[in-house]
Amino acid sequence: MTIVSMKGIAKSFGSSVALADFTIDIRSGELICLLGPSGCGKTTALRILAGFERADSGTMLIDSKDISDLPPEKRGFGMVFQEYSLFPNMTARQNIEFGLRMQKIGGASRKETVDRMIDITRLEEHADKFPHQMSGGQKQRVALARAIAISPRVLLLDEPLSALDAKVRESLRDEIRRLQLEIGVTTIFVTHDQYEALAIADRVGVMSNGRLEQLASPRELYEAPANSFIAEFIGTTNTFSAQRRPDNKWEVLSKQLNSIIAPANGAVARAVIRPEQIALDVRDDGDGTILTISFLGAISRVIVADPTHGHIVADLISADAARLRIGDRVAIRIRDDVTEVVLFGVDVA
Repeated sequence: MTIVSMKGIAKSFGSSVALADFTIDIRSGELICLLGPSGCGKTTALRILAGFERADSGTMLIDSKDISDLPPEKRGFGMVFQEYSLFPNMTARQNIEFGLRMQKIGGASRKETVDRMIDITRLEEHADKFPHQMSGGQKQRVALARAIAISPRVLLLDEPLSALDAKVRESLRDEIRRLQLEIGVTTIFVTHDQYEALAIADRVGVMSNGRLEQLASPRELYEAPANSFIAEFIGTTNTFSAQRRPDNKWEVLSKQLNSIIAPANGAVARAVIRPEQIALDVRDDGDGTILTISFLGAISRVIVADPTHGHIVADLISADAARLRIGDRVAIRIRDDVTEVVLFGVDVA
């Protein structure tokens, strides 16, 4: 399997910097998601790796060999785009077979591979359909099967699910992960959807302004973000003032907590508290007022207006939230089982 390394990649389009010293090492068989807002450079990084764009500087290594000067067709990558890019005059089977024909794979071996791709992508009922006869999810599975049929060294996925509706997107997302694990191909998946990235990636690289801000497991990104941008970009956050105590614990909403990440100096910081870490107590003297309660199935999201902290988001088990009503006065606190907090320094104007 393949190890990918991009070191010091820089790319500008005129005066616009798309990538700045972009460096990433991807382990063999790993699924990496590049995640970030529009214009952060994630697709540019993928296109440079694929050979569709040329970096201004930096190197790209596959299994320790520099591929910077290789054309796309010589890199041995499989690619799946947001647009399905299927041949409209070919059936699903013929589309999957196309790359194998280009590789001059023999008929018997080619049929065996295509049959296997149809089987693992669950396209048996659609193998002889043309693209116009298939749904978006079916067409994207054909595109996936075609990409992996050629046994690519690396599989590159550029926003492959963004054109699909939510239910199909979720199903196909899980299908991609299942296939990637089964085949073991090193995979780079570009997306702007954080839930997509957190659900399927071994590690997620969060990008901003052409730079890789943090590369870590989904859990680490969520629970120990490297900076305030990542904390606010991944998931939903509430921010409270935190005061350092003499014993180096931090006091947030009258609760003493250990810090996961803390400013090196200073007695005051900003604490990041996730919605599921918030508890609400109905009290006549509570400072907060419930504005909305949204039932989301297992959990309910409660928005509370607080005169000191603004709007606070709390995610409660729906059975517990059932006792709450819009307009209730509540006291906001941190759940009893929360013992650690992520802190960042207070911005100085």
